[in-house]
Amino acid sequence: MKSDYPILVRISEPNGSRSAASIIELNNLWAGKIMNPLLGNYSPYIYAILRIIVGLSFALHGTQKLLGIPGGKPPLPITSFLGFGGLLELICGLLIAVGLFTSYAAFIASGEMAVAYFMMHASKGLLPIVNGGELAVLYCFLFLYIAAHGSGVWSTDTSLRRTRSKSSASFRQDN
Repeated sequence: MKSDYPILVRISEPNGSRSAASIIELNNLWAGKIMNPLLGNYSPYIYAILRIIVGLSFALHGTQKLLGIPGGKPPLPITSFLGFGGLLELICGLLIAVGLFTSYAAFIASGEMAVAYFMMHASKGLLPIVNGGELAVLYCFLFLYIAAHGSGVWSTDTSLRRTRSKSSASFRQDN
């Protein structure tokens, strides 16, 4: 039986086991024929939501260190190592959330999380799940991705870029 969806015709090998090829075909079918048309058009907006949520979450870590809010912990002195980290988290998190100097802020935040992982967690064990460093690793690589991708839609960077290009276009027309 021939089909455009070969994986739906035969999902397993004749002996009943699944081969790696059939699993890859199933994944390609799911991603290419179902998920891409469903979410592909919204990917810039989904990325913007990711950037905003991650930036605000990171900024909250900074407010927790600097102000003791949320959580009711006492604030740390800004001149301490953790206090300086909190300042970076607050500033970089807000810049990432609003999309201003996003790539620079995300790169700095990614570096901070790499330092935090190796200074605070790596000595407790090799794997992040063992040493409690999962959040530092996730933030590190999310921020690295954001640094590489840029600000995207719904960002101050994009608005400023549009404003500059409109003003330079009107300047060229005036001359």
